[in-house]
Amino acid sequence: MHPPALTFHLGTAGALAPFAVFLAGVTALALQGAPDERGFWPVLLGALIVGLLLAKDRERYAEAMLDGMSQRIVMIMLCAWLFAGVLGALLSASGFVGALAWGAQALRLSGGAYVAAAFIACAVISTATGTSFGTILVAGPLLYPAGGAAGAAPAALIGAILAGATWGDSMSPVSDTTIASSGSQGADIGGTVRARLKYAVPAGLIALIASFVLGGGDASGARAAAAAIAATASQAGTNVATTADSGRALVMLAVPILVISLLLAKRHLLEALLFGILATVLIGLMSGLLTPSQLLRVEPGAFGATGVVVDGFGRAIGVSVFTLLLMALVGTIQATDLLERLVAFAATRARTAAGAEWWIVGTVSAAVLLTTHSVVAVLMTGPFASETGARHGLSAYRRANLLDLTVCTWPFLLPWFLPTILASTATRDAAALGMPAVGPLAIGMHNTYAWALVVTVVVMVTSGYGRRDAVTKLAHGR
Repeated sequence: MHPPALTFHLGTAGALAPFAVFLAGVTALALQGAPDERGFWPVLLGALIVGLLLAKDRERYAEAMLDGMSQRIVMIMLCAWLFAGVLGALLSASGFVGALAWGAQALRLSGGAYVAAAFIACAVISTATGTSFGTILVAGPLLYPAGGAAGAAPAALIGAILAGATWGDSMSPVSDTTIASSGSQGADIGGTVRARLKYAVPAGLIALIASFVLGGGDASGARAAAAAIAATASQAGTNVATTADSGRALVMLAVPILVISLLLAKRHLLEALLFGILATVLIGLMSGLLTPSQLLRVEPGAFGATGVVVDGFGRAIGVSVFTLLLMALVGTIQATDLLERLVAFAATRARTAAGAEWWIVGTVSAAVLLTTHSVVAVLMTGPFASETGARHGLSAYRRANLLDLTVCTWPFLLPWFLPTILASTATRDAAALGMPAVGPLAIGMHNTYAWALVVTVVVMVTSGYGRRDAVTKLAHGR
């Protein structure tokens, strides 16, 4: 039996007040160029305190915080952040980033061409594996630093990496949002994905072109980045400036191939990351690209340990604490009946097919903004979309695609969602390689595919594009 809904003084305004504090604080910091997610910690702490003061049952409020933080998906994310931080640190220490930069130069990929290639690579990985998080974690820390020597514009490059990851999340038949949206509407996955092509492919082409146009940097920046990579490699005891040494470091390409292969085989993300760490250490030690002293050092009398592995875990602390605090806040909102009341209100307002589509888009947008979780938002609004959409003649494919395309926009654009936070984290340690850290807000603004999807959803609902085709295909194809 579910506990009673959490209530607040001032009613709905009181329930939303903590989230409003959080959004206002994050937006203010993002506009000031907050360097990483650590700046959001105090904002979340303040939002939680505001909620505690407004909650009518403070013990219930505290339990809701714990419920939000203790979800299985949260534990999976925390482990993924930690393991990916170690994997990225190991690959960087091996000289692999410099080798990628050398490879891009050998292939004559520079500026916008490099950015477009990064978009395509991440789109392929994300579509094949079905995980945008995994794509950002694996590809971001490698492709972004290497883009400096290629003369790529920093914000456009990390935006293209995130855009490619977004493409897979919206198109992959094994993506959790595809499975949830089609399942909630009683539609088969294959038919849902085929029906989605007419929306996602044009948006993807627009995103690819935009990434190419925005991605051009300047030659002086490329020279500075190349010099920074060489200097960093020299300090680490290797020299990737020469063709021979760069070619030697390319042996580490086996690691991301292994990780992606395991994800393609539908192995667990954590399993893939752990095997990636093991492979990096073994290959690095055997090839001489890594040394035991680099991995872990204990300084006598220092009462602590240093080394690449320790540094890798340190990379993940910021996003891990942010995730815990954010999910605590989300847990307090989920403990209310706000979303249930929103869905009930929307059900009485949809009177036409276009109106029903707008309410489906609006309610799932509100749900994802309040819960910050795409799948949860789809599942919570799925019954409303199914009942209201069917009543106005919308096919299961159409309803599923409205849900899926909508939840693949806001989490990849706004600075308080994990995809933009993760992408920002991937840029934080690239300064030594000549690439600046980029904030979540700037990254979201450069996610060309997510912006193209926003326009696509508006056009498909306003014009009715694809609405009749979806009905016809469902009638004749099942």
